[in-house]
Amino acid sequence: MNSYGDPSSPHGRAQIPGQNGDPGQGGDAYHRQGGDARGSTWSATPEGATPGRAQVTPRAAGGRASVGGSAAVPPQGAAVPPRGGSAAAGSAPVGRAGAGRASVPVSPAPGGRASVPVSPAPGRASVPVSPAPAGRAVVGAASVGSASVSAGRASVGAAPVGGRAAGGGRAAVGGRASVSPAAGGPGGPGGPTGPGRAGRGAGDPGATARAKKRKRMNLLIASFAVFIMLAGIGVVGFTYYSTNVVLPKEIPLPLSTTVYMKDGKTPVARLGNENRTFVTINDIPEHVRHAVAAAEDRNFYRHSGVDYKGIARAAWNNLSGGDKQGASTITQQYARNAYENLKDDSYARKVKEAILASKLNDQFTKDQIMENYLNVIYFGRGAYGIEAAAQTYFKRSASKLNPAQGAVLAAVIKQPVASNTHKGYDPAVNLADAQGRWNYVLDGMVAEGWLSAAERPTEYPKVEPVKKDGNGFGVKSPSGNVVNYVRQEMEQWGICSDSGAADKPTCVDELREGGYRIKTTIDPKMQRALIESAQPGRKGSVLHGQPKNLMAAAVSVEPKTGRVLAYYGGDSGADFDYAGKNTNANGDIVGGHPPGSSFKVYTLAAAINANISVKSHWDSTPFKPEGFKDKVQNAGRNAACAKWCTLQESTVKSYNVPFFHLTEQIGPDKVIDMARRAGVSTMWTVDPPKPYDLTEEKPDKLAPKYFDRVVGYGQYPITVLDHANGLATLANDGRYNKAHFVLTVEKQNKATGKWDKVPNTGEKLRPAQVIRPEVAKEVTAVLKEIPGANGANLDGRQAAGKTGTWEYNGTPRNAHAWMVGYDPNVATAVWVGSRDPKKPTIVDKNGNDIGGGNYPARLWKRYMDDALKGKDAHNLPDVTGIGDQDAGNGEEPAPEPPQNGCAPQDLLCQLTGGNNGGGNNGGNNGGGNNGGGNDRPTDPIELPDPRPGGDGGGILPPPPSRSRN
Repeated sequence: MNSYGDPSSPHGRAQIPGQNGDPGQGGDAYHRQGGDARGSTWSATPEGATPGRAQVTPRAAGGRASVGGSAAVPPQGAAVPPRGGSAAAGSAPVGRAGAGRASVPVSPAPGGRASVPVSPAPGRASVPVSPAPAGRAVVGAASVGSASVSAGRASVGAAPVGGRAAGGGRAAVGGRASVSPAAGGPGGPGGPTGPGRAGRGAGDPGATARAKKRKRMNLLIASFAVFIMLAGIGVVGFTYYSTNVVLPKEIPLPLSTTVYMKDGKTPVARLGNENRTFVTINDIPEHVRHAVAAAEDRNFYRHSGVDYKGIARAAWNNLSGGDKQGASTITQQYARNAYENLKDDSYARKVKEAILASKLNDQFTKDQIMENYLNVIYFGRGAYGIEAAAQTYFKRSASKLNPAQGAVLAAVIKQPVASNTHKGYDPAVNLADAQGRWNYVLDGMVAEGWLSAAERPTEYPKVEPVKKDGNGFGVKSPSGNVVNYVRQEMEQWGICSDSGAADKPTCVDELREGGYRIKTTIDPKMQRALIESAQPGRKGSVLHGQPKNLMAAAVSVEPKTGRVLAYYGGDSGADFDYAGKNTNANGDIVGGHPPGSSFKVYTLAAAINANISVKSHWDSTPFKPEGFKDKVQNAGRNAACAKWCTLQESTVKSYNVPFFHLTEQIGPDKVIDMARRAGVSTMWTVDPPKPYDLTEEKPDKLAPKYFDRVVGYGQYPITVLDHANGLATLANDGRYNKAHFVLTVEKQNKATGKWDKVPNTGEKLRPAQVIRPEVAKEVTAVLKEIPGANGANLDGRQAAGKTGTWEYNGTPRNAHAWMVGYDPNVATAVWVGSRDPKKPTIVDKNGNDIGGGNYPARLWKRYMDDALKGKDAHNLPDVTGIGDQDAGNGEEPAPEPPQNGCAPQDLLCQLTGGNNGGGNNGGNNGGGNNGGGNDRPTDPIELPDPRPGGDGGGILPPPPSRSRN
């Protein structure tokens, strides 16, 4: 799964269960698992304390207690009043530091702040430190800045108090500028712990110089501290006034692209790192908004973007060792998810997050903030935003969610995916907690007055199960290969580039992040029928239960438009596409299959186009052409027509030798040119395999140099898609439409929420008459005889078809088998082969060879019958015999000698059955005296189709050239 679904990712929502927040708050669901990896700089305000002042935690003996701001420090025990009487404004007595402990409460002294001068000044009131019992430190008045407390040190502003406390403790105020205790007192000059001890004596001459030096140093440090403080204030102020806030209308949020079938409803795939579709506030029901507020931020409609009480509470909880909390409002959560520089986990981020939240609240309405929050937030299962979540969990748009469903989605936000400590709130994973959280949301809605008690749902709604493809989008499906063609068409329109053009995004990135809505040509009913028929592993498919190496691929194209109506090239668009082109690890284009005799449809069209009649005669005798290693044969069969086979019969019976002679006569370039015109764009050589773009290369440059005469009966590989496109051209009486997959491309206008068509994209039909209509019709007339001969007649309609089979490397075993065909509504090409390079031959579970006439023909018939239901049936044309009938190389056999003794030219003899002078010429066959002639019609033109033999009369046998198909 992508990092956005990872609870530990800064993009995700790694929620911490058991947060101790205000019941009115949803808690911060975005911190890392295991706690917030940060220090704490939050200030807590205890009960009864003045905001901004700090509480000091005492430290063990030998430590320092520092007070960072003004604080009155009453003693514990006997008070040490300042000079002049009781503690008044400006006094700061320090409490007892027994055994090295200094306890410094934070509450202010009566009368205001205690002022602690950094150094003695003329005229200032001196506060001497009286001798105290051991363990008591008394410090004069001290106040500089605000209080910042850290364990064991109490510093006041920038002026440290230099006297030592009994027990070894030291009370330091700010920097190192000392306020000297009274002479003779503890810690004072000449006192038990003061200067002059350790052998120096009270009259140490260097003491004054050292004191002056310390004073200068302390002044420098204090000045630097003030500078830092002012600079910090300036940075915060500058950040606030310089930070621009924008909503996602200006932020390029990653949006998923949804590819639909032609109904605009059935998805082919959702693409992107984030499954997200932007919706406006008008598409989000009010009860859904209220459910989200009840779950995540019940004060959302009252606070100013930042909940300061929540921050204080969370800070105190964090400082006191409780669960980590962030007190994030919906506005803060939105800011964190929408702005890239707020993805880290730091105090700088928290400051900026609060600033952005405050400014968002100032500049935008609550509805605007809620709208955009619900478009960026993560709901689990790969769904970003409320629209994707509604589709993922309930298979409906956000606008159709009811209150119960809206509360389910609102409950999920807290923790959509499982962590190490909690299973999350996806009901498919953790139903009990999900239902508990659901009730919490609904109760909150009732408490806030957003839902009455009577309206409150009581039954938990049904939720869709988690799909295997957990992120809900991608191309790992039988329809996934369609996306690869969508990408190619987007590149052709100039939206993106796969070739690395500097001014264009890559097509993959554009589809992942562009947020398009693309409607394809794929027909949902036909796509389903094709997958059910062709997918080998599917129960009930044609290949189900057969050897696992068998693979099928099939494509349907609409002849009148070129729209690809159904496409199956494998079970995943991320794997090998058996129906189209692929790029292998070496960067080579691969994917074609030898079409075998199914390619003869183009050879036949090329012959008719060259004025050769299907009634012409050709020699079918196997022979070895010059330079060939093996003979050209008819797949191991002997043609009954031998040297006198019509082109029509050779096509229907699929004899190879006549097509070799035919291709040699018209030229292999003419065959390639006809295939190119019909729609075959790429053809591969065999040894070595190399693809050639027929749309770029001139046919006479390719043949016979690369493609010899065997092109006439299908040695050279082509793709299933190209073959289907070529058949569609023949089905459309020679009018070509380029096979394509995209009908419309739209992109959402975030200002209006409407989908606008992307300029210069979408279907553009440009039909072209590339084959003469009479040629295409004559081909169709011949091909309509083939389905019935292979048990593939369609239910209640005529269709044209052609089988094809190609052997594996000259062995007697087959490797490729085809059935292709069409009616005016649909053209479909089917291929069956092997997906296992170690088992390249194709045999069924009984060990029988698979040819075009069995499994491919069955698959083609089953699918076409389903695909054509409800479509008009059409009568296909009949053979006309246009062209030169004497164009072939066939040799007419000598007439057989008559069996009744009559010369062939003696018609009267033939009709009367001969004479007795010839002996028993008619014999028991009805000749001679048995006559029988009187039972025969006298007009030979009106004779029915002749039959061999007969029950008398010796009818003239049919000429060998007569087709009997």
